[in-house]
Amino acid sequence: MFDRRKVGTSFHRHAAAYDRFASVQQRVVRRLMELLEAHVGREPHAALDIGCGTGALAGALKRRYPDVLCCGLDLAFNMLVQAGAKGGKECLLVNGDAEHLPFREDAFDLVVSASTLQWLDSLDGCLEECRRVVKRDGVIALAFFGGATLWELQECYREALARRASGDDPRMGRLHRFMGIEAVQQAVERLDMGEALVTSEIEMEYHSDVAGLLSSIKGIGAGTASRGGTGGLGWRGIISDMSEAYRRRFLADGKIPATYEVIYLMVKPA
Repeated sequence: MFDRRKVGTSFHRHAAAYDRFASVQQRVVRRLMELLEAHVGREPHAALDIGCGTGALAGALKRRYPDVLCCGLDLAFNMLVQAGAKGGKECLLVNGDAEHLPFREDAFDLVVSASTLQWLDSLDGCLEECRRVVKRDGVIALAFFGGATLWELQECYREALARRASGDDPRMGRLHRFMGIEAVQQAVERLDMGEALVTSEIEMEYHSDVAGLLSSIKGIGAGTASRGGTGGLGWRGIISDMSEAYRRRFLADGKIPATYEVIYLMVKPA
């Protein structure tokens, strides 16, 4: 569960450093553009990028479709500042929420999003909004992190916390449970979205230690997004135990792995 205000504030504060840490997110943008090349038959006139961040996907859209009217929406105002500074002035930039899109019906030929929708409590509301604002002959192309994301970190965290805390410790809920691909498929069917392709791929990152991994997560603004207890009695010991478990179980060739499952959802609305 997420506090939407807290999510926006966290990404707002870390916007200036985002690009330095967002290597996986940059690869997701490139892969989503490849899928668009394969599935979008004609050049769109108007495109919406939900959770546009610093403008990587919006910029890629403008390079691929120079004449498209591009709109980037983000909950974090400073992300829009960064996007504008990087050339996003070619796009209309809007401070807004993915679950309450401030646009009229049938406004866009193409609705896209990369590495954003995992921060929603429910995918349904955003999918309904995407369907509302896209034209009947348009395309919705979404990429977001799925159930296997950071599974190594989550397992080691729970192992460490179980050693030092009770089972009902609120810190058990600190790490986010990412939506699995089956839940995404069920949402698409439940909402009768139309013709849809749902796939998942794995992206890997490698770090010298757990501190480096946690710094990269915090660096993009994702470190304080979830509800639940943080810190507290014995917190440093829990982090130390987690780091030890991670090294013991996963260290190879001087590096620890971090798995990211990326779910890709392409929809042609009914």
